[in-house]
Amino acid sequence: MAKYKHIEVPKNGKAITVKKKKLKIPNNPIIPVIEGDGIGRDIMKATRRVVDAAVKKAYKGRKRIVWMDIFAGERANELYGEWMPQETFDAIKQYKVALKGPLTTPIGGGFRSLNVTLRQVLNLYACVRPVSWFKGVGSPVVHPEKLNVVIYRENTEDVYAGIEWKKGSKDAKKVIAWLNKSMKTNIRTDSGIGVKPISVTGTKRLVRKAIQFAIDKKRSSVTFVHKGNIMKYTEGAFRDWGYQVAIAEFRNKIVTEDELWSKYKGKMPKGKILIKDRIADSMFQQVLTRPDEYDVLATPNLNGDYLSDACAAQTGGLGMAPGANIGDYIGLFEATHGTAPKYADKDVINPGSLILSAAMMLEYLGWGKAAELIEKGIQKTITKKTVTYDLHRQMKGAKKIGTSQYATNIINNM
Repeated sequence: MAKYKHIEVPKNGKAITVKKKKLKIPNNPIIPVIEGDGIGRDIMKATRRVVDAAVKKAYKGRKRIVWMDIFAGERANELYGEWMPQETFDAIKQYKVALKGPLTTPIGGGFRSLNVTLRQVLNLYACVRPVSWFKGVGSPVVHPEKLNVVIYRENTEDVYAGIEWKKGSKDAKKVIAWLNKSMKTNIRTDSGIGVKPISVTGTKRLVRKAIQFAIDKKRSSVTFVHKGNIMKYTEGAFRDWGYQVAIAEFRNKIVTEDELWSKYKGKMPKGKILIKDRIADSMFQQVLTRPDEYDVLATPNLNGDYLSDACAAQTGGLGMAPGANIGDYIGLFEATHGTAPKYADKDVINPGSLILSAAMMLEYLGWGKAAELIEKGIQKTITKKTVTYDLHRQMKGAKKIGTSQYATNIINNM
């Protein structure tokens, strides 16, 4: 077992391991947890209480989460003198599944984003964002119940590659001069320059995960969202490579949209998953006007970033939006919102995003019964109209309560 400088490894838990390319989950898995900055302190306390209660109720003491605090962001800087210590990466690699609160990225530091750094170093290539509506939550759309999607967003390339050069810099001038001369482009010399790589490797592993999820969960379709009508060799290629994976690896499980009409006259064969694609700008319209026609969405990085937040806005906002970053085995589950430091330590913020992300984590462990209890507890709490301020302002006749009381109510309503 690895020795750590500031991480205390619990003696009453066991590490998750990989056996025959599958996670082997003990009944008492050690789960590393990054509390997070700002409101992270409030929402993580609430989340751990809710998760512990759900697991206890679901499994009558036969299973339990053994939490292990690890550090990133402000707390790590206090302890280690650095924002993202190596032993944090090492602990997540060793224990495989982790829970994370929101993190501040230091201004002027060596990181573009601590969140992005974690995803890239740990090769967490799939950002997974389920978006669905809890009955009673206020919404800007008439029928929020029609939206029930899971977005698989590529997490390591496209704009997240972070390859760019500042306008007027020596490197920018060099790149522009080379492109204009050698590649016959006509880029203005006062431009900033960025490169968005989209690879076969990155695309196929993301799409593979999305389709396998759709099969495992008996979802109806997978839609590739791209801007391939303009960017044919990056986003258009994402679409083409997506179809290649679907046909080569899942042939007996899928039907493409072309085949649906050419072979099946528009009638979907029983037990098959429909594979289709949509142009990104059209997709934004579709999730508003025809949301029930979409199920699992697979996207390059930037499209998925916009789309997941736009969908979340229809169902109560980011306070109700869970998320995960998943690689081949490692799963890092996190709140999808920021640190909101002005609300820190005030016991007012909605912990829903992190609690639902923890429910996703329980599903990932195969502990679906506990995850269902959490969702049931949240729905009943919302139905009773006892909610935090963000939901309170969207709901008539609701009672406003704090973070800790909201968590207590969820536990009582499981």
